Amino acid sequence: MGLKATLSRPLAAYTVHRYRQWQRDPAAAQLRLLRALVRAAAGTACGKAHDFQAIQTPADFAARVPIRDYEGLKTYFDQVKTGQPDVLWPGRPLYLAKTSGTTSGAKYIPITKASIGNHINGAKDALLHYVHATGRPRFLDGKLIFLSGSPELEQVGGIPTGRLSGIVNHHVPAYLRRNQLPSYATNCLEDWETKLDAIVGETLGQPMTLISGIPPWVQMYFDRLVACTGRPVGEVFPAFDLFVSGGVSMEPYRARLLESIGRPVASIELFPASEGFLAFQDQPGNPGLLLRLDSGIFFEFVPAERFFEDNPPRLTIAEVELGQQYAVVLTSNAGLWAYSLGDTVRFVDLHPHRVVVTGRIKHFLSAFGEHVIGEEVEAALREAVRQHPETEVTEFTVAPLVSDDKTQTSRHQWLIEFARPPHDAASFAAVLDHQLRQRNAYYDDLRQGHILVPLLLTPLPPGAFQRYMKSVGKLGGQNKVPRLGNDRALAEGLLGVKK
Repeated sequence: MGLKATLSRPLAAYTVHRYRQWQRDPAAAQLRLLRALVRAAAGTACGKAHDFQAIQTPADFAARVPIRDYEGLKTYFDQVKTGQPDVLWPGRPLYLAKTSGTTSGAKYIPITKASIGNHINGAKDALLHYVHATGRPRFLDGKLIFLSGSPELEQVGGIPTGRLSGIVNHHVPAYLRRNQLPSYATNCLEDWETKLDAIVGETLGQPMTLISGIPPWVQMYFDRLVACTGRPVGEVFPAFDLFVSGGVSMEPYRARLLESIGRPVASIELFPASEGFLAFQDQPGNPGLLLRLDSGIFFEFVPAERFFEDNPPRLTIAEVELGQQYAVVLTSNAGLWAYSLGDTVRFVDLHPHRVVVTGRIKHFLSAFGEHVIGEEVEAALREAVRQHPETEVTEFTVAPLVSDDKTQTSRHQWLIEFARPPHDAASFAAVLDHQLRQRNAYYDDLRQGHILVPLLLTPLPPGAFQRYMKSVGKLGGQNKVPRLGNDRALAEGLLGVKK
């Protein structure tokens, strides 16, 4: 065992001990954090406007600071982008993390001197928890690859700006830099397919031990490796020992990823976002992700079904319950104040607090009042694949298909790209429909009342999702395919590149 692996063991033990200190009273840790945040930012433009000096409790905070998404805080973010100091957080940000997905185009999320550690230490702490739980640190002695965006940064208002993964790349510890692939030059390539070919060329023949990235883009990398070598990834990289995923749930991709690898490989799931590194899988085999309640983020949780009310309840970590769906609201040392992240979670443990990510608060399907969420369609698809084991799914999304009043054929349309299609597509569709009815009572009511007819399964040709994402400039990096939508923009886009 090499020096890095050997030294990681005492560091892992120390890290786990540090987490357990605040886990004894997470509510107290969160309260201390909230008070420290409002004290630090009381002199900023946002702090003065919302009377931060008077805030002592979460109730005080909720009374003075409304929940807002990026658009709601855009006036402040625009001031930050011009280089103005003391807007949301003292001074100016170290970086702006540029991401996409809002109605006004790109988002620019501040990363401050106080918050950069949240992003850097999240993945490190996840790996050290894995080492502590398994006693398997050997992956630290091999080559590690992080499929990420370009580390090249532009200047916006005098502030270095780029993709979060590219920003974090500048902060990889020196002791890991020599292990890291791909090279800086390759990481700077903007065209994803060109970059992917270069990554394959640089990693073949290397002792790869850890591979990390968003599952669909890692799958593209695996496909290129298999096509190039004619062998499964696990044979190409016999020392490959740990897969680290984040950005989207791994479950819809797990079967195909493991088939590409050709043998079992340990995995860890992360919950990173441009707004902060929220949670990670601290126990192998336990799907729950441990919330980081002492890393610069104060959390509030809004019951998902009440999120769009004028004044929804805002629960602290002391008030959440198992099994409930919550929208996540963040306040952080990046200068985010009651910021609606857009993700929904469900608590699976309360001692310590662990969640599973269930979808996006805006990515739900409720064109007919059913309010179907991502977790439900993913679970329905898993069961359909289980009952049709010959089937392999590459990617999918679900959209409404609304008929006119005469035909009465409104339904959900499932657009699925199969690596291996089911032998009986009608049976596969029937299982999907039945499983969704089992998981969502509103959908079942609409089906019983014949307001909706059985879903329409639309198989897409190989590469359809990749071609679509390329056509809209979102191939690779941190981009994700929405599972659900209330309109047909994505569906029509996919059907438009079908051929």
